[in-house]
Amino acid sequence: MLIINLYMLTLTEFIGHFHPVLVHLPIGILLLAGLLYWLSRWEKYKPVRPALRLALAAGMISAVLSCISGYILAGTGEYEAGLVSRHQWLGIATAVVAMIAYYFEIRKHRFIQWAIAIMTVLLILTGHFGGTLTHGEGYLTSAFSAGERGTAAIQRQPIANVQEAVLYTSIIQPLLQEKCSSCHGSTKQKGKLRLDTPEFILLGGKNGKVLVPGKADESNLVKRVSLPPANEGHMPPKEKPQLTSNEIELLRWWISSGASFDKKVKELNQPVKIKPVLLALQQGAAMETPALTFIPNTPVETADTAIIQQLKKRGVAIVPIAQNSNYLSANFIAVDSITAKDMQLLTALNKQLIWLKLGNTRCNDLLLATIDQFTALTKLSLERSRITDYSLVGISKLPQLQYLNLSATAVTAKGLASLSGLKQLRYLYLYQNQVNGEAYAALKQKLPGTNIDTGGYAVPVLKSDTTLVKPEK
Repeated sequence: MLIINLYMLTLTEFIGHFHPVLVHLPIGILLLAGLLYWLSRWEKYKPVRPALRLALAAGMISAVLSCISGYILAGTGEYEAGLVSRHQWLGIATAVVAMIAYYFEIRKHRFIQWAIAIMTVLLILTGHFGGTLTHGEGYLTSAFSAGERGTAAIQRQPIANVQEAVLYTSIIQPLLQEKCSSCHGSTKQKGKLRLDTPEFILLGGKNGKVLVPGKADESNLVKRVSLPPANEGHMPPKEKPQLTSNEIELLRWWISSGASFDKKVKELNQPVKIKPVLLALQQGAAMETPALTFIPNTPVETADTAIIQQLKKRGVAIVPIAQNSNYLSANFIAVDSITAKDMQLLTALNKQLIWLKLGNTRCNDLLLATIDQFTALTKLSLERSRITDYSLVGISKLPQLQYLNLSATAVTAKGLASLSGLKQLRYLYLYQNQVNGEAYAALKQKLPGTNIDTGGYAVPVLKSDTTLVKPEK
């Protein structure tokens, strides 16, 4: 039985990946068949008529395959039953009418025009309900009302008095509706999880509860949205609109405060870092952190080619950041041993150099003594290098720095506090560093606008995962 269950699970996952292709294929082919038929009724387009039979045959077969894959996916229970039923029967009707149209075409029957017309209407209806299942209610109109999905910040209506607002109904519920309902709403419930009402939120999904009131860090809801986008466990999926850092902080604060569904904002303890976020809500500001602009908008003169050639001979990879741009990126990963002369040559490019990668090298505090001269830097990678807190003094003088990787270095929480003056810093990576507990909390207060990533992710093994089951001893 275990083998059969694993087989069905794997089959369902496989079909889940390819079902969208199987759905779009018959829609495209059958719509093409309809176009060929109506064109062939004009004298000058009669030569396209022979292609109609082939298009109908291909569309008919792909429609049947789409019905089969859809039937298998419907059994997962992740979709609203009534909507699934409508979509399912419309899909079957489309496949049947496609067969009838193919038969009429072979027989040259005059009723083919009615079959083509009915098939087109069914395609539109089936596609609409299928899109609603996949993307949620209002997926068609949302693109016109909110700009491109997932790319533009939502301009929120201001909350007249945020302190008097009920935290869940005025702030958290709209957030979940915007970012989570397409997969966990009334029409679709991936993992049998719904996040559209308090009752369903508390109920959780097939893998258990998603929040622990009062304990944000133990709540899967916070864990999943806080994972890096590249991680398979990250939610929402990377192709969906993502939660901003401010929205994650609001979600974390709500759960840490007890996950109440009826308390007002003024009734809850408000940490220092949450107050500006609440103020932004009252002003109707978009809940986005400032956009990353790793490439400056202002032009810069061409760098000294002689200096670039000398560095390239040393093994330094120096390339333009973008086509027709004079801004440069330098990577020392292939250099056996960085010298003071290398850094001196690099200083001559300080106006053009905006990305510098010294990670996984023997770079130390002495070699990095002139780092404060690279005032145009927006990205600096020093992971697994030999720097200490001493280098952070110079780094703290880089006004444009937005990305800093200090993973697996000897820096301490005390030294990192000097970075509080970097107003543009958005990403700080501290894997395998001695920054945790109280030190991490203090650092978050000093860098409220920075996403501090300390690694150490632990994604739980889900029951739906394929695992090796061994008999008990």
